[in-house]
Amino acid sequence: MRASAPVEQVAITTMPPPLLACLLLLCLLATARPWSAAADAPRPAAKPRVFPLRARQVPAGSLPRPPSKLRFHHNVSLTVSLAVGTPPQNVTMVLDTGSELSWLLCAPSRQQGNASAASSFRPRASRTFAAVPCGSAQCSSRDLPAPPSCDGATRRCRVSLSYADGSASDGALATDVFAVGDAPPLRSAFGCMSSAYDSSPDGVATAGLLGMNRGALSFVSQASTRRFSYCISDRDDAGVLLLGHSDLPPFLPLNYTPLYQPALPLPYFDRVAYSVQLLGIRVGGKPLPIPASVLAPDHTGAGQTMVDSGTQFTFLLGDAYSALKAEFLKQTKPVLPALGDPNFAFQEAFDTCFRVPAGRPPPSARLPAVSLLFKGAEMLVAGDRLLYKVPGERRGGDGVWCLTFGNADMVPLTAYVIGHHRQMNLWVEYDLERGRVGLAPVKCDVASERLGLML
Repeated sequence: MRASAPVEQVAITTMPPPLLACLLLLCLLATARPWSAAADAPRPAAKPRVFPLRARQVPAGSLPRPPSKLRFHHNVSLTVSLAVGTPPQNVTMVLDTGSELSWLLCAPSRQQGNASAASSFRPRASRTFAAVPCGSAQCSSRDLPAPPSCDGATRRCRVSLSYADGSASDGALATDVFAVGDAPPLRSAFGCMSSAYDSSPDGVATAGLLGMNRGALSFVSQASTRRFSYCISDRDDAGVLLLGHSDLPPFLPLNYTPLYQPALPLPYFDRVAYSVQLLGIRVGGKPLPIPASVLAPDHTGAGQTMVDSGTQFTFLLGDAYSALKAEFLKQTKPVLPALGDPNFAFQEAFDTCFRVPAGRPPPSARLPAVSLLFKGAEMLVAGDRLLYKVPGERRGGDGVWCLTFGNADMVPLTAYVIGHHRQMNLWVEYDLERGRVGLAPVKCDVASERLGLML
């Protein structure tokens, strides 16, 4: 997820329980055109292909991230397996609608910890791999947080990313072919990173990140994909991700909210993010007294609302978060004792926390639902998705559970961010042709089963 100002991300130190060890299916529709195709003539539909997409724990320090990635000690990421290069090499990549440049960890690299070369892409083994020269248009891109640079010795283009621990890493900007279903192989630019990969026995080795925002170097833009959608399950059930055009069935009635773009470029507004207009927040049906100006970007562009599959939880700017915290504590007082520790903040941003007897779940059915209101659509958060158990944190015989909304000012971050934990059992469609995002509550296991029979 890209934000307005550089923000470090701290590496994961403890693995959370397997919240999202769910198998998702990636059904690729054949209307996506080849990277170099310009014709708009209709093409015959090919049989959809199925790929594995999973919600997985990502180990400490494993992912170099753009500098705007949030500070996390725990993380669960959506991963997809693709084939890259000639002959094809299978790689596992994090699906991230908040990032632009895709990247792969390229071997040989300086391995550290429990890193495995098997998780790396081997450019020397691919006949179609090519480094991007300094004079190319791709090397002059200004969409990235850190613009590409030129290596004077090799005259090849270089890119830089920040590590999860805040240190810097760089690699070569390159191109190779990506095999995605029955569509012709797509030649796509990506970062071939030489930085070390730090894994752990409990983590999943990921070879890189698939950038899915609206920037010129994103996978979506290079593949000329104008629509994609997904549903994330909350348990070990199948969900679906559709890449390409699809007329969704009647049991998925989407409500659409327009993508927001200011008329003029603003210094702190990310123009390639999937930004929507947040109009209000309700707790237990009660509207929070938040001025409209607090929920809208200011004259600098700070304060936009981004939908981001690469971030786990959801973050609200300070004033909105304070209003949510006060009302949630008020409504939950009869059923949940507050933690009452002003010095505790999970992940340095989540400080609306409660004590729950060890070995027992919180009374989810009695908690007030939280609704995020957009122009034309609504996102309802209720039940098990409201609270998260802090691993290893105890107060006497009680465990500590925190509200899954964080204070962006404590990160710090200058935007509202809607993470993928908030998108569970919600069909989310990104429609770039019409400039909108569609939302529909649905049980993902049911949707995947019914769509599997239809596709």
